[in-house]
Amino acid sequence: MKNSLIRALSFTFAAGLSLAAPAAELTVSAAASLTNAFKDIAPLFEAAHPGTQVRLNFAASGVLLQQIAKGAPVDVFASADQETMDQAQAQNLVQPAQRRNFVSNRLVVIVPMASAHVPGAVADLTRPAYGRIAIGLPASVPVGRYTKAVLEGAGLWSAIEPKMVGATNVRQALDYVQRGEVDAGFVYATDAALMAGKVKLALTVPTPRPILYPVAPLAGGPNAALGETFVEFLFTPPAQAVLSKHGFGKP
Repeated sequence: MKNSLIRALSFTFAAGLSLAAPAAELTVSAAASLTNAFKDIAPLFEAAHPGTQVRLNFAASGVLLQQIAKGAPVDVFASADQETMDQAQAQNLVQPAQRRNFVSNRLVVIVPMASAHVPGAVADLTRPAYGRIAIGLPASVPVGRYTKAVLEGAGLWSAIEPKMVGATNVRQALDYVQRGEVDAGFVYATDAALMAGKVKLALTVPTPRPILYPVAPLAGGPNAALGETFVEFLFTPPAQAVLSKHGFGKP
């Protein structure tokens, strides 16, 4: 009887440990513009891979790269531009063969919903009516680099830079415009769509290079194999449907 009781208790204890075992954690660092889409994709991935928990970290791509370079335990990095992923690759944080473009986006100009002024061209932003313009900080925010490239190409950067209200990521630029704290702002089309009815879409701005988002598993990530699986999942029909719903295009 005593031995049977011990065996029963041992089984119960082992079962309890099994139930309490932590799920496999996957940490994904993604550009701020991917926030809503990845929040919808994460539960789909967890459902397809029982026992997995996806942790999401959003910020400007340059800020995320700095975190990763300093040792943040990240398994997947999704950037809003090629330059930031190039830097990750140069630092041997990602492998060239595992890097893939998975969506595209467009640069747009928006103004507050209550604004009486809507620019018909980028050059209109040099007018006095647009005294404050939200632009992502080019040093760390991809949408800022795209914006600067467009304005430099048009010979307008020197006129517009003094009006610039620097944003630490694209969502902050969107918030500045939505709250009427600036007269205009440069954001992605996907972000502008989030505030339909709260901001006016003034212009779609062609960029010198297409806006393509690369993603890659981190070579030294704590769960590298699962990171590779997540990257593959982004190309499946369910994930692509979510990305399309949120306004992203094919790469």
